[in-house]
Amino acid sequence: MSIKSINARNQFHGKIVEIVTGPVVSEVDIETPTGLITSIISTRSIAKLELKTGSEVIAFVKSTDIALAKL
Repeated sequence: MSIKSINARNQFHGKIVEIVTGPVVSEVDIETPTGLITSIISTRSIAKLELKTGSEVIAFVKSTDIALAKL
């Protein structure tokens, strides 16, 4: 599988360092050059993509809003 083009500008290449599997959704921790990113995806998608610790992935971040909290 190859990605020829995508409109997401915020892309982070990395390796999966941990997967915490749940019955419906799972947490995927990805180590990137900029730090750790955690993705919440369906457990079914993990199986379909054959993701495991050590897999190289690209994390795409797309957001339409950012929430802030005053410290």
